[in-house]
Amino acid sequence: MPMNDLDPWRARLMQLAVADAADDGAHDLNHLHRVWKNAQALLKDYPGADALIVLAACYLHDLVNLPKNDPERHLASRQAAVRACDELGKLGFPADKLAGLAHAIEAHSFSAGIAPLTIEARIVQDADRLDALGAVGLARLYYTAGRMGSALAHPSDPLARARAMDDRIYALDHIEVKLATLPATMSTAAGRAMGERRLAWLRAFRDDFVAEWGGDVVDD
Repeated sequence: MPMNDLDPWRARLMQLAVADAADDGAHDLNHLHRVWKNAQALLKDYPGADALIVLAACYLHDLVNLPKNDPERHLASRQAAVRACDELGKLGFPADKLAGLAHAIEAHSFSAGIAPLTIEARIVQDADRLDALGAVGLARLYYTAGRMGSALAHPSDPLARARAMDDRIYALDHIEVKLATLPATMSTAAGRAMGERRLAWLRAFRDDFVAEWGGDVVDD
């Protein structure tokens, strides 16, 4: 389906995404716009991918969004997939695309641990993970950490030279605990390249942060 033909569906998907949206600035409509923007960049390398499935999954992957510290967080993507298929069935979404859509939504989640088996799922997973990296990813990191009551960083050992990292307590730890692992999980070449560039930016920020924070020195 040509990109221009997706516009009517994009409008419906946005309405559905915000109809019952939670008050979470890290997973708001702008996040969905950015994920779709990332996906469009990745789609250029995969002209055979179903762009409508990718579009719908980008806008509906957080239809059920549980806090990161919720014990059922790993189930949210499955719940979002079920709800998305139910809602889209009422809107006349092509029935033969619903299974692919459901898988793309289920597999996008890091905590769900579901391997993406289709090119559409691979694109959506990479596009979503890219939004956790770089400058916007950093802003989302600290926004979420603030909501969870985490400290900015360990007061005297921000690089965890003599302690185990714990990103539930110290926000800066999240860069190495999780975000640094994301580029290697990207399943598209373009996604990996973009992820590595954004991770390099995050690590440069970390170095500057620690230099200002005091209490540690960054090794080369």
